[in-house]
Amino acid sequence: MILLQAQTAVDSVATTAASASGISLFDLVMKGGWVMIPLLLMFFATLFLIIERWLAINANGKIENSFIDNMKDFVQQGNIKSAESLCRNQRSAAGRIFEKAVGRIGYTIKDIESTIENASQIELARLESNLAYLGVIAGIAPMLGFVGTISGIINIFYSISQSNDFNISTIASGMYEKMVTSGAGLIVGLIAYMGYHMLNMKIDRLALKLQAGAFDFLDVLQKPITSR
Repeated sequence: MILLQAQTAVDSVATTAASASGISLFDLVMKGGWVMIPLLLMFFATLFLIIERWLAINANGKIENSFIDNMKDFVQQGNIKSAESLCRNQRSAAGRIFEKAVGRIGYTIKDIESTIENASQIELARLESNLAYLGVIAGIAPMLGFVGTISGIINIFYSISQSNDFNISTIASGMYEKMVTSGAGLIVGLIAYMGYHMLNMKIDRLALKLQAGAFDFLDVLQKPITSR
């Protein structure tokens, strides 16, 4: 009898393990309920925002090594038109900033410095556009996942109160299904959080490069300029 009971227990565990291991990712996601719909939308929005901003920052944040040196040479030689043309051909945030700065040559250093600062703020604000949405998703997704879990727990205990069928299998199956929403919310929030800070780090590095280039540019303006 004891051996028969042990064999039955082993068979039950094996059947449970087989059924658990056979569940697909899609089935697991669908068990999360309605909360998984906004979480999936947030997930795809997060991926889109990260990729789109990454490409935009790489495209607009390029500063060629020879750009600042060539521009300084043109300015020091008094060849303002060539300097403006060089900046215009860059098609980047640095090119647009220094194009405005070169166009202000002849004004006071303070005016030129103010122009560089204002243009830099505008360009950096453009690069930071849509990053706020990543921050919002990073905060909302985990909370939405917990809302799904709490909603599932409420439904479980409501069903128990209606059916008077209180057993561990009912609670466990309902709990693991609803915990899917918590895990999904945390994963989406983590991806959005990492993307938000990684993109901000790229923008901060670009801001430092622009600041260093602006310092060199203003330093050149302090020297005598010979017009051609």
